[in-house]
Amino acid sequence: MPQLTDSVDVKAPISAVYALWTRFEDFPTFMSGVDSITQTSDTELHWEVSIAGVDRSFDATITEQHQDERVAWASTDGETHAGVVTFHRLADDETRVSLQLDWSPQGIVERIGALLQIDDLQIANDLKRFKEIAEQAPSSHAAQSGWEGDVERPADSTGH
Repeated sequence: MPQLTDSVDVKAPISAVYALWTRFEDFPTFMSGVDSITQTSDTELHWEVSIAGVDRSFDATITEQHQDERVAWASTDGETHAGVVTFHRLADDETRVSLQLDWSPQGIVERIGALLQIDDLQIANDLKRFKEIAEQAPSSHAAQSGWEGDVERPADSTGH
């Protein structure tokens, strides 16, 4: 299963950057391949994606969320997809966004793309677009906050 990691430094306060990221239904504005995300509850998301010309959909659950710190999610059906994004305050007006995605490529085109690391380039471009949007009007992003609840990570099978 490919694991993609990347980060970007955004010239905007952490609260504005976090607020923009947690408006999941806005993901198509900066994430290529994501056609739509519908948040069906505080912790449930429905994704519609187009990958290499193939339309897919899956549901995911937010497994952990702490305001201005991190959001983690995992698919519950369809695609094997999980990720975590963390937010790091570098200065009052600068935030590092670090993203890690785990997914299982389906079909020959996706497997070849993973082998050629085309996915890495796509994530880098998506984070660049996110940075551009976040830096355009950071105060407006903070004013349009995303979901501000807290979701604790469930204990793993070892009880930790």
